[in-house]
Amino acid sequence: MPELPEVETVARMLREGALPLVGRTIRSAEVLWPREVASPTPRTFARRIAGSRVQSVGRYGKYLLIGLSSASDGADGLSLLVHLRMSGRLEVVSCSAAFTPHARLVWLLDDDLALRFEDARKFGRVWLVDDPAEVIGKLGPDALAITLEEFVLRLRTRRGTLKPLLLDQTFIAGIGNIYADEALHLARLHPLRTADSLSEDEALRLYAAIRQVLLEGIAANGASFDWVYPGGRFQENFKVYGRTGQRCPTCDSPIRRITVTQRSTHFCPACQPLAG
Repeated sequence: MPELPEVETVARMLREGALPLVGRTIRSAEVLWPREVASPTPRTFARRIAGSRVQSVGRYGKYLLIGLSSASDGADGLSLLVHLRMSGRLEVVSCSAAFTPHARLVWLLDDDLALRFEDARKFGRVWLVDDPAEVIGKLGPDALAITLEEFVLRLRTRRGTLKPLLLDQTFIAGIGNIYADEALHLARLHPLRTADSLSEDEALRLYAAIRQVLLEGIAANGASFDWVYPGGRFQENFKVYGRTGQRCPTCDSPIRRITVTQRSTHFCPACQPLAG
């Protein structure tokens, strides 16, 4: 599932790519898989979005946020939110390339272009709302926007183990399995350490590590494993994730894999001792 760096890379491509989305007018929307539209109904979705102009493309956590102007007067209007989930791909293409076998939604744009949402596994979701808080209001702060002070304060109110806490989107939004493992290794913290056991220095290390691995991930265009999300290079820099039995680049000890709340978790037992 794409995490913050992968989603940020998609947002950047929609803003700055060869066929930027910002400034385009949405002439109409074709809902090819109705369940992909979480809200409103597919018919209302298509009706309300027609004629809107794309004003902005951003991100919050793992969500893409596309700001739209009103079709009638150009004032700020609706927000289009997209969660890519397991296999979603969102890109601007020519109209002739829009309707592929895995296309679930297609927005027909001006200049004979289209915004195509492909989703082979059909887990992705799209919302059209008046206020993004209707969808993302229950999430914690974005992982790249949260301040050190807020991070430490939120950490002090939790007693759970670190790995599940970092994956909890209501605690901090945007981190998934890959970047949680990499951040914990960089911070030299065992994934089963409890949040309330961290010293002030350890909390600072974790905050800094989260920012570093996320920013490095963005600089590398995210991580790529297969056809679903091509073009990323961060997998070339993994220190622990997916490296079970291989040598830790820091201390040469073998990387271990355990299961934490049903998620594969990779760590170095020498660099990341369980004892605080």
